[in-house]
Amino acid sequence: MTLRAPAKLNLCLYLGHRRDDGLHELRSLFCPITLSDRIVVSDAERDEVVCPQVDGPNVAERALAALRDRGWRANPLRVEIEKRIPVAAGLGGGSADAGAVLRLAREDIGDLDRLAAELGADVPSQLDPAFALVGGAGEVVEPLAEPAHFGIVLVPDDEGLSTAEVYAEADRLGLGREPAELEEIAAELRRATRGGASPLAYRELLVNELAHAAVSLRPRISGALEALRDAGAEVALVTGSGPTAFGLFADVAAADAAAARLGPRFAGAIVAGPDPGR
Repeated sequence: MTLRAPAKLNLCLYLGHRRDDGLHELRSLFCPITLSDRIVVSDAERDEVVCPQVDGPNVAERALAALRDRGWRANPLRVEIEKRIPVAAGLGGGSADAGAVLRLAREDIGDLDRLAAELGADVPSQLDPAFALVGGAGEVVEPLAEPAHFGIVLVPDDEGLSTAEVYAEADRLGLGREPAELEEIAAELRRATRGGASPLAYRELLVNELAHAAVSLRPRISGALEALRDAGAEVALVTGSGPTAFGLFADVAAADAAAARLGPRFAGAIVAGPDPGR
């Protein structure tokens, strides 16, 4: 069995304060994109998760172990992950892989949403990757109308960035909105996305309030954002906790042309679009 695990793009991220559980409230538009990991699942003598690009245990391995802890009795499996999503890039690759593993037990294990939240803040949204308004610390997922097509150019960094360090830097910088502000923003996002508009139609709402913290820790992100704007991006942002920068374009053809204009300094740029679904 071959599975796809699409990356997610944070089209916006509004940051709240740290909660009692240590996580931060947020409101974000999550958009699955065509960049995805490829996962091959086969029968084995014992459970095994193989992912050469990730050192040590990963979230997909924890997901499989958690299913077994809840009594999942399927035959032992070998789960082989071909990483195409850059690691620690703010694109939710590990969460996407974990969500794909959890989907294997959809017919057998109840309350997968709760299990997904226990594995990580981004995992619940990856159980059924779809365009969504995400709240809480990531565990509240509200599906929205699929957006009209647009193009994306991703500019990953050569080195990943720790999500925990970025949030800690955001706290140090005093970032974070009050709950009432977050609810007002969520209402605006619902109105803007109604009817499946392209994100370019509500670009004024496309803000990542973690970006300042990410750039503080990795100043060269600013260069990637500037290069995307110079290449014609209508919007240039950081996704998630970074360090990946991305630009939005009218369509994939425009994104392709822009990626070519970025030049050899950003030879690792990736062109993508919104994921059409499994």
